[in-house]
Amino acid sequence: MGAVSLADVIAALGGDLHGASETQITRIGPLEGADAGTLSFLSNPRYQAQLAGSTAACVIVAPAFAEAAAARGAAIVTPDPYLYFARLTQWWAARVRPRPVAGIHASAVIDPSAVIGTGVSIGALAVIEAGAHVGDDAQIGPHCVVERNARVGAGSRLSAHVTLGFDCQIGERCIVHPGVVIGADGFGFAPNQGQWEKIEQLGAVRIGNDVEIGANTCIDRGALEDTVLEDGVKLDNLIQIGHNVHVGAHTAMAGCAGVAGSARIGAHCTVGGGAIVLGHLSLADHVHVSAATVVSRSIKQPGQYSGVFPFDDNASWEKNAATLRQLHTLRERLRALEKRGA
Repeated sequence: MGAVSLADVIAALGGDLHGASETQITRIGPLEGADAGTLSFLSNPRYQAQLAGSTAACVIVAPAFAEAAAARGAAIVTPDPYLYFARLTQWWAARVRPRPVAGIHASAVIDPSAVIGTGVSIGALAVIEAGAHVGDDAQIGPHCVVERNARVGAGSRLSAHVTLGFDCQIGERCIVHPGVVIGADGFGFAPNQGQWEKIEQLGAVRIGNDVEIGANTCIDRGALEDTVLEDGVKLDNLIQIGHNVHVGAHTAMAGCAGVAGSARIGAHCTVGGGAIVLGHLSLADHVHVSAATVVSRSIKQPGQYSGVFPFDDNASWEKNAATLRQLHTLRERLRALEKRGA
């Protein structure tokens, strides 16, 4: 892809340009290591020291750093540099990675009863089963399987090797990365004389609009009711969402997080990498769980929650955990006793 001018960037994304509009941009990159063709950004004040020495062609900055940025070269001033950067990457990606040409690959297998919208791209060896519905301008990558009666919303993109199970639904403008499985059976078994009797999973998965799901993530279908991801949910790679889980709008989860069956996560929550939410618990809106935390009780108030505790035999662990929760009170009592004895 050829270079673009700063005038092209401003025309597409806005912002207040300080410097020559004809300056050519060949790449987007960080301040450190930037060259004369790099468009960079500064959103965290901690990296302000890198600004003066950077050789970037242009730097996206907040108004507070406009003067410092302009002193070293061209600058785009905007109230939220990180948001501007995000939209810049979208614009850039659309130029360097154009969407596949609409059409159906000769090796794809599509049931005659499936409904395929206009402008759809279906890749090699994809399978679209009976009663499935693929919305307008959707992209179905190579080796994808859209099972019976499943629905893919308009403008959504399924990368290679995605499976969308029977009767499951993805909304509009969703992005699903390679290897994702939506609608496998949830983990349900009844004990029977030392063995396990399978509980058929009769629900489905309902995913809203503008959801993004990272590579090799698994979202299980519900046992009786549906597993639900509301609009705007963002999931990283290698996440497990158990059966009957409900994830509220615009919640985000980092890699290797796990949510056990029937848990309910509120809207605008974040779950750090490797964190676990146990089954049948509820998290209020705006709850933020730190990485590697095990959430073992419902959280009713918004806020930041953390906790890493070594494992032990269960009885000992429960006693130690109960003592630990009283540690602050015990410390205050100890201080009071020390003052009396002084």
